[in-house]
Amino acid sequence: MKFNFHQFGSQKLLKKLFLPLFLISLLMVFWGNTLTPVTAQEGSRSEIRGVWMTNNDLDILKDRTKVQEAVTQLQKLNFNTIYPVVWNSGYVMYPSEVAKRLEIQPFVFQGLDGHDILADLINKSHRKNLLVIPWFEFGFMTPPSSELAMNKPKWLTQKKDGNQTSISAGGEVSWLNPFHPEVQQFISDLLVELTNKYDLDGIQFDDHMSLPSEFGYDKYTVALYQQETKKMPPSDPQNPEWVNWRANKITEFMVRLNQTVKQIKPNMIFSVSPNYYNHAYKFQLQDWLNWVRLDIVDELIVQVYKENLDHFIGKLSRPEMEEVKQKIPAGIGVMAGLRTKPVSIQQIQSQVRAAQQRGLGVAFFYYESLWNTAPGALKERLAGFKSLFPYPALRTAVESGEGEINLTVTDKIPF
Repeated sequence: MKFNFHQFGSQKLLKKLFLPLFLISLLMVFWGNTLTPVTAQEGSRSEIRGVWMTNNDLDILKDRTKVQEAVTQLQKLNFNTIYPVVWNSGYVMYPSEVAKRLEIQPFVFQGLDGHDILADLINKSHRKNLLVIPWFEFGFMTPPSSELAMNKPKWLTQKKDGNQTSISAGGEVSWLNPFHPEVQQFISDLLVELTNKYDLDGIQFDDHMSLPSEFGYDKYTVALYQQETKKMPPSDPQNPEWVNWRANKITEFMVRLNQTVKQIKPNMIFSVSPNYYNHAYKFQLQDWLNWVRLDIVDELIVQVYKENLDHFIGKLSRPEMEEVKQKIPAGIGVMAGLRTKPVSIQQIQSQVRAAQQRGLGVAFFYYESLWNTAPGALKERLAGFKSLFPYPALRTAVESGEGEINLTVTDKIPF
């Protein structure tokens, strides 16, 4: 039957069709916001889309308005995780009774109006469906001039020649002895305090939750090694047995840390962001692949700060990465730029897409360099990130019957 539009008149037709069309539109919006695509239902893990917030971002973190603008922008660009620094240069970034009791921090990091910057970030981020996983950046590392190093000299380890410092990206640093029970208790106390005090979604350790392989020749560690092996530590720091013994000790401590925080919040994400495995184990005594196999890591983000795309992809394709991503959410740390060395959006896009093609998420180092101090026009930079994450991927930490972490993704279809 052919419909004669002019016979009834356009106004009458619109009146008749208005109600059914309106109801159909409501149903479409409802379905679009509640139904999850089959691919998302089948997968139990969300793509990690994170960013680290460092000391360089303190001007933002201290300002409530700037924090609100930051989390709003991240949500608009479909990020889902923020990793704010909470431990840097021997100091915590929040009011800490542990630090106060040990007299290692004569000041407290506060916002512009005296507020708790971590609590403010968590509150505003959660309202935008962003996870907040505080980042224990310095791990066992501390500057020799810090109150921690000066007030607790017995907590420091040393090289074979007695030298107690090394040169890192953060300058000259000392290293807390990861094998010393008082150091372990200190780190554990900080994590318990954080976990109890804040509504955090997890905790992250990076490549500094380790020890350069040339360290470990302090009196305490030498005596412990002698007690357990009946031998003196080899003079060669790369001796396989000596490397393995120290790496295993750090692993044992990480297992206890995991158990400690999971007893408080079983659904917390225990995140690790190391260097690629061969380097991490051999030169940093960080056996993170074993940590994954021991089921103490809930997400892994390997730092791959390479400019050359082929070299970058080479690290993504290693066998241990294939193994890890079959077990837990995994991602790659991507350099978004430094104040002295900006990175183009084209390089960022090529690296992110390479990670995504291999089933890996990403976390950017660091927030300020995403667009605030980046080269090129702001509008183009933002559009470049939007093209990488066209749809939301909401992460939710869910406690299962065994206290494990199940991360689910909800991809909403835009209309």
